[in-house]
Order: sequence, then structure tokens, then C-alpha cells
Amino acid sequence: MSSMSDDKVTIGELKKQVREFRDERNWTNLDTPRNLAISIAIEGAELLEHFQWEDQPEITDKIADELADVMIYCLGFSDILKIDVSQALTRKLEKNRKKYPVE
Repeated sequence: MSSMSDDKVTIGELKKQVREFRDERNWTNLDTPRNLAISIAIEGAELLEHFQWEDQPEITDKIADELADVMIYCLGFSDILKIDVSQALTRKLEKNRKKYPVE
């Protein structure tokens, strides 16, 4: 796993890893869109806890773990709902470019 990096791994590969992890544990029935959306919010709140009393906390493995939890739930959510993350992100960035043009 240490050879994995953002520059080498695709979103599809990450979604597959999340799906395999879920399926190995027979959690498919628990991964409903509602449950995953709630879990994304909960894990996001856990990430925010690290910033509650400090604007710039030291970046630690704990913060990376919380971000990973958010991403795992987001990838699982997109997998269950068959959302192509790359297309959704690109489309949203285009909308944001129009909404917030560079002046």
C-alpha cells in the first residue's frame, strides 16, 4: 500500500477498494444513500474537531485518518448511487467557474 499515491491511483481503483472492503464484511445492506450521507457528515464533524480550538493544527495521522474516513464514505456513496465522481467534479467546477469568474 505504501507505493500508492494520488498521482498513481484512479478514483475507480479507490472505489473498488472501498466496495471490496464493504462486500467482504457483508455491509452492503447498511450502505444506503441515507446512511452514507449521514456518515459523511459525522466524519466531517470529526475532522472539524481538530480545528475547534486551533486555526492551524499540526497535520497529524489523526487528521489524515479523519479525511480518509470522509473520502471512504464519499466513494462508497458515489459507488452505491452510480455517480461518476470525475464527471460530477468537473461539471461542478465548470458551474463554479461561471458563478465565480476570475476578475
